[in-house]
Amino acid sequence: MKSTYKYLFSALSLLLFMGLVSCDKDFEEVNRNPNSPETVSSSLLLPNIIRNTAAEIIGKGWGIGNVVMQYTAKIQFTNEDRYNWGPEGNPYSVFYNTLRDVNNMVIISGELGENNYVGAALVMKSLMYAFMTDAYGDLPYSEAIGAKEGINYPRFDRQDVIYDGILADLERANQLLGSSSEGIEGDILFQGDVMKWRKLANSLRLRALMRLSDREDPSAAMQAIVSNPGQFPLFENNADNAALQYLQDVPNQHYLYTTRSGSFDEYRLSTTIEGYLKDMEDPRLFAYFQPTNDSGAGLIGGPEDYAGVPNGLADENAYGYSPSGDPNKGGSNFISRVGLLFSCLTCSEFASPVGFQTILMGYPELQFILAEAREKGYISVGDAGTYYENGMRASFDYYEERLRVANLNVLADAVQPSPVYFSQNQVIYEGSQEEKLRKIGTQKWLALFFNGLEGWFDWRRTGIPEIQPGPAAFIDSVPVRFMYPSSIQALNRDNYDDAIGVQGADRITTRVWWDVE
Repeated sequence: MKSTYKYLFSALSLLLFMGLVSCDKDFEEVNRNPNSPETVSSSLLLPNIIRNTAAEIIGKGWGIGNVVMQYTAKIQFTNEDRYNWGPEGNPYSVFYNTLRDVNNMVIISGELGENNYVGAALVMKSLMYAFMTDAYGDLPYSEAIGAKEGINYPRFDRQDVIYDGILADLERANQLLGSSSEGIEGDILFQGDVMKWRKLANSLRLRALMRLSDREDPSAAMQAIVSNPGQFPLFENNADNAALQYLQDVPNQHYLYTTRSGSFDEYRLSTTIEGYLKDMEDPRLFAYFQPTNDSGAGLIGGPEDYAGVPNGLADENAYGYSPSGDPNKGGSNFISRVGLLFSCLTCSEFASPVGFQTILMGYPELQFILAEAREKGYISVGDAGTYYENGMRASFDYYEERLRVANLNVLADAVQPSPVYFSQNQVIYEGSQEEKLRKIGTQKWLALFFNGLEGWFDWRRTGIPEIQPGPAAFIDSVPVRFMYPSSIQALNRDNYDDAIGVQGADRITTRVWWDVE
């Protein structure tokens, strides 16, 4: 009997063991949630990458870029306008979080041989790193996004190393795009047009090479690109613009459409750009800004119906500022708002959710880059004056088209310049090389209105146009970088200390590597 029980016990133990092994064998499969996948496709990652990048770039354009480049001035809460800038948490945090998705996209699509997705990911990576390094200077780059490999405290790379990586990634993107056959689904920027991604990659290379031109001679690299359009296609017109088109429905309207009217109304026409636009009788005045309420002009008026406010005033002086000097005619009713094309829903019955776009890079900017490159002898292809005029005309055409999309046809009809615009002394492509370069820089600045921080980045390289701090500014010079986020000092202190030991003090007056004084 004991032998029988012993046998039965052994048999039951064996069956139980086999059952446990069987359960353990299928444990991962049984406990995998089919509604929560561990990996996602690149088609699901890409739209979020594009959306996050565009939102951060346009947000910084509205809050800081327009103000520091004196397109707009603030009449309330004027700290940004007075350069009372503290540590800047974004784009640092937003972009590094988004770069995790970029890295996953490169890995996932690389393993599947989806070269088009890898190429698009490298372009977006380059956009984000260029924006960040131009804003902050040295950054975690080669060791960034390495937490899975145990790198929790990434070292900061010098800006020249970062730009080497950006240029290499853009060149690789151009090679990869079109070398596989998959469609780019989830592409909310170019709707799957691989050629447009290639054009963006190469146009961004020219932007980057020009950015570094005071440090490194860009001639050979620029010439190689422009002399071989078959291998290195570039933007050919406004239809190629890397511009995110918004939609009618929540939450896909343009950046400012759902903002509070009070927030929108803090930003007004700056007297700096007002002077340039009025002196040249530039009709982009009607697209960029609105007539004052006091003028009674309605949607559009004459130049006299638009009035600005100086940058850098103290709060008590900015809010009650009188353009005419009459103390009885001061305040917001006498100062122009930002244009209807950019308006919030509660600000105007004419606001459109789709008229305004976020431009990551556009054809007008490329033409001004080529004009400067040709004038300086970096390239031997084309004519500098032709590039220059192409850039101006493309800027006017762009705003006419966007105003029509927004059903602001009366403004669209007025935004094209008269024939004499291009022959006036301030505009015509004549004079010394210094005068020609100043004209290129001025028109580029005008065309870069509300284009992220690109106007500020380019101004730091060229000094065009002349920008002066306002009377209540906290410092006596225009800021030339962002301070690192406070979290970096707390979480990555040793590498932060190493970075500022090389780059210079973590201040808004410390120049980044490419910004040669």
